[in-house]
Amino acid sequence: MSKYTKYIAIGLLILFLVTSLFSCGVVYTRNNSSGKIPPGQAKKMTGSKSAKYYAPGHNK
Repeated sequence: MSKYTKYIAIGLLILFLVTSLFSCGVVYTRNNSSGKIPPGQAKKMTGSKSAKYYAPGHNK
């Protein structure tokens, strides 16, 4: 074995860890009509006065 084998193995391990950390990501969506958040919370997020625009069955 060469004296640099240990350093190459450690370098590859660090490269693998850094690559795996930067490859994962979080996706944030702000689609209020998807039904994933309650209408009252959507109203608070947008600052509107009425939640009826965010309720799926009450679009008037």
